[in-house]
Amino acid sequence: MKTFVTKPADVARDWVVVDATDKTLGRLASQIATILRGKHKPSFSPAVDCGDYVIVVNAEKIAVTGRRMEQKKYYRHSNYPGGLTETSLRDMLVKHPDRPIRFAVKGMLPKNRLGRKMMRKLKVYAGPDHPHQAQQPKALE
Repeated sequence: MKTFVTKPADVARDWVVVDATDKTLGRLASQIATILRGKHKPSFSPAVDCGDYVIVVNAEKIAVTGRRMEQKKYYRHSNYPGGLTETSLRDMLVKHPDRPIRFAVKGMLPKNRLGRKMMRKLKVYAGPDHPHQAQQPKALE
């Protein structure tokens, strides 16, 4: 009996389109992270990037439960004293509608160079249009 080990040359990548309209942020992010890692494929290997490309459209129309629009905060620091800035989810969706999905998915991927490579396969767009029609992406239910 032999163990099959996936090699980077053996990976076949597909393109998947996800419509984020009225989808809950965390549940959508976990589905996207699974596809980016390749855990939905039988040839999954944790040390190899086996995942597919994911295109997210209508990112500005995501849904959250409860009072998260006002209570969920995103923090960043300028590395100067007193340089902590906080932004609510509502403000983030107005200024940068792609970032809440990016941050949620990034937190669900490995924190190493493999995770950064997987993040490069995520394409997020605020509206319904995307420039990846030539790749013939499949819609995700």
